[in-house]
Amino acid sequence: MEKITPKVDLAFKKIFGVEENKDLLIALINATVSPADQVVDVTLLNPYNPKNFRTDKLSILDVKAVSETGKRFNIEIQITDEADYDKRALYYWAKLYTDQLKVSQTYSTLNKAIGIHILNFTSITDSRKYHNVFHITEKESGMVYFYDLELHTIELVKFSNDPKETLDTLLQKIKSALDIWTAFLTRNDLLNKDDLPAPFASNSLKKALHVLETLNFTEEESMAYEDRLKWLRIEAGTIEKAKNEGIQIGEAQRNIAIAKAMLQEDETVDKIVRFTGLSIQQIKQLI
Repeated sequence: MEKITPKVDLAFKKIFGVEENKDLLIALINATVSPADQVVDVTLLNPYNPKNFRTDKLSILDVKAVSETGKRFNIEIQITDEADYDKRALYYWAKLYTDQLKVSQTYSTLNKAIGIHILNFTSITDSRKYHNVFHITEKESGMVYFYDLELHTIELVKFSNDPKETLDTLLQKIKSALDIWTAFLTRNDLLNKDDLPAPFASNSLKKALHVLETLNFTEEESMAYEDRLKWLRIEAGTIEKAKNEGIQIGEAQRNIAIAKAMLQEDETVDKIVRFTGLSIQQIKQLI
């Protein structure tokens, strides 16, 4: 198996979504949010569990956590540009917020919910920044009123999209803690935990590099990782082809196109059903 990349959600969650690496999750959260939302400790709401990815590709391997003050966080990494990703991001934020309210509780018990979406594609074409923060604001004055809604987008390709990039050019980009974590996600291949230059020399990054280097998958996890990686490449290729042809495709059309590509790769009907959500009958019609 080729070197594991933390940009695949399964590996990302095994690094940041386990109890023994909560310090890494805390460091990533604190590098992203404002000083007012810094956390000292978090409780994982959905710890890494191999059962989460056994059923289908649509299982969302996000990381949900609650801080010591009750603030909720949802961190998700996404490699390919899914249709209506912005709507999905807002939907998951809404669930994170509303799921706090239990029977007989009042609205005053609701705490701020923060979505952190790490994207390996360009989603916001109107901004050159790789990190953008969104709130609900008053249209003319820009005044923030609904403080409990906050969504972050971290577009990795805006930070580093050059396969020939060197460590020297990477170093020139490092101005903040978030830059360091984004470098870990995009160019960890340039970083040696035993010989980190000054801007990178933090205990958190050293540990993250060590965890990535020694990440052990069971046979089942390895198969799931390879399946997800292969599916993501097929999905990315399908989307890129559609863009090059100037075709706008919705989710249903995309799944059909991906199913055709998977058939060309001699994937089984059962696997195509799991990864696309199409029915056996629909796939047989494609055959």
